Amino acid sequence: MKTNWKGVYPAITTQFREDESLNLPATAKHLEVMIQAGIHGVVLLGTVGENTALEYVEKLEVLREMKQSVRGRIPVLTGVAEYTTALACRFARDAEKAGMDGLMVLPAMVYKSDERETMAHYRAVAGATGLPVMAYNNPVSYSVDITPEMFRELEDVPNLVAIKESSENVRRITDLRNLIGDRYILFGGVDDLVLESVLLGAEGWISGLVNAFPDENRALWDLAASGHWEAARDLYRWYTPLLHLDTKVKLVQYIKLAMAETGLGSERTRAPRLKIEGAERAEILGIIREAIATRPKLHASR
Repeated sequence: MKTNWKGVYPAITTQFREDESLNLPATAKHLEVMIQAGIHGVVLLGTVGENTALEYVEKLEVLREMKQSVRGRIPVLTGVAEYTTALACRFARDAEKAGMDGLMVLPAMVYKSDERETMAHYRAVAGATGLPVMAYNNPVSYSVDITPEMFRELEDVPNLVAIKESSENVRRITDLRNLIGDRYILFGGVDDLVLESVLLGAEGWISGLVNAFPDENRALWDLAASGHWEAARDLYRWYTPLLHLDTKVKLVQYIKLAMAETGLGSERTRAPRLKIEGAERAEILGIIREAIATRPKLHASR
């Protein structure tokens, strides 16, 4: 299956009202800001989008509304993060009906599958839809590791076209290329390893902090993708304290707090995620506000 996903794809937040109900107009408004900043595509309902905190019907509401808001300007993908393979297959089919351009599929939630079970899950979900599929490999968060050898076994799944590599082991980019060549489109999925990932051959970036700093995020991608390594390194050094926030357990709260500080959204999350408080809040706000105060002057690169 020919797919041309490349560039910056935000794992977009889902915006909520104060009563924790969906705020679809605010989500669409935020998405439009990022489109205007030059994102290349978007992933709805990833980890940052609080997928598992939404009811099934709410997830479909988000997909339909955001697809309509995008109006065909960029590819729209959705995360698939369900507790059983059967439910993941059902959601994949419903996402296709809702007009999605692709799926970012996670392993089954909660249960820690072994290699055989993990590959069976991906084969089943990919087989349930005609959409192109990106496999999300994040053993740090989900305790299931899809190794390069497993991806080699999955080569015969025609619509499994891309990998979001979030193992925090940047060696994987090279290992995948050495073992499988260019069979899959490789996306870096760890914000504070993106420059290293691009240097080693990643063609895209599923980003979290882009939600709060879309212009700087796009500038970093453009510099790295065009090989302007010195300028990219300088921008990366400014950005890295923020990018570290993407690797923490409370990444959703931290990213939404950064959005609130930059005027791009609400920090409201759904319980059990709560608003951060006290010393923790002061520490994270210090990082965000220092970055805002020292924001670099960007030059148009596109």
